[in-house]
Amino acid sequence: MEFLLELLKYTIPGLTVFVTAYYLLKLQFDNQQAILVQQRLQESLKTTLPLRLQAYERLMLLCDRVSLPNLLLRIRMPGMNVGELRGALLLTLNQEFEHNTSQQLYVSDTLWRILLLARDETMAAITQAADGLDPQLPDEAMVQRLIRIVDAQENGSPLQKAMTAIRTEAGRLL
Repeated sequence: MEFLLELLKYTIPGLTVFVTAYYLLKLQFDNQQAILVQQRLQESLKTTLPLRLQAYERLMLLCDRVSLPNLLLRIRMPGMNVGELRGALLLTLNQEFEHNTSQQLYVSDTLWRILLLARDETMAAITQAADGLDPQLPDEAMVQRLIRIVDAQENGSPLQKAMTAIRTEAGRLL
């Protein structure tokens, strides 16, 4: 019995010191890990922040380039008919988006879906303007319909809404 008490007298303080040292070392280790993770995140931001901002800039430019008024100014040529204008507008719209597909790496999924929805709605407006028109008619009839569609969009075009979403998301980075 006396041997057991003697053994406990040395074991309990030793275990207490061991547990305390283990706890303090674990806290120190966890703290160092958190600091390393924070440093890596800051280094990563130094690289990715400019890329993300550039992606937002390119997507803003994309939205501006594929807005219906700007598309008409760039694409429309004298002597075009409805079929040619419709085809040229849809082709250019798709090409512009395909050219900027890689930018989705730097933006949120939600923003990318907003951009795709804006593209689809713009394509639908082009198709709607051409529907019911003889493809051989001069393009003026389709242009007038497109202008009415743009004017009828009360809350702004889908591309303007996408631009607002881009500004909002980019603003969160800064």
